[in-house]
Amino acid sequence: MAIAGGTLHLPGAKVLRSTLWVPRPTEAAWAFFSEPTNLPLLTPSAMQFHILTPVPIHMQVDTRIDYRLRVRGIPLRWRTRIARWEPPFCFADEQERGPYRRWLHTHTFEAVNGGTLLGDRVEMAVRGGPLAPLISRCFVEADVLRIFRYRLAKIVERFGGDLASGRVWLETPAAT
Repeated sequence: MAIAGGTLHLPGAKVLRSTLWVPRPTEAAWAFFSEPTNLPLLTPSAMQFHILTPVPIHMQVDTRIDYRLRVRGIPLRWRTRIARWEPPFCFADEQERGPYRRWLHTHTFEAVNGGTLLGDRVEMAVRGGPLAPLISRCFVEADVLRIFRYRLAKIVERFGGDLASGRVWLETPAAT
């Protein structure tokens, strides 16, 4: 079901976007974000996020990483596959096993004004068939927005910059 870069039209599908400029070189931002063991530093502690894959993890296309976490207190296992790997500009991780019907997270790094513009684009769709739009709206969207806003705050703590310049929002994919 891998469709890297394409928008998948499923019931309740959303695209989360996030941007933040940090006053650090692209290579420094890339080095931090491309290291999977740093992901727990950007995740709310209540999620009890743990990487199960033995480290070090050699990152490249088709690398698989297993995680254990909690969402709303419910224990989950998650496996991602690196679907795209273009150092130091872009990488994408795609859920192979986990709570979503679709999750493709593309991370971008662009040199801008002496720093780096960090970008996130997440194609996501929840399970639930005809109830997926309701499940997404009532349970998932606010949680994902909160997690990514937390992430922006942690990035600013680590790299500097202005949290007010960061932005996180949801879009509904356009039908084609």
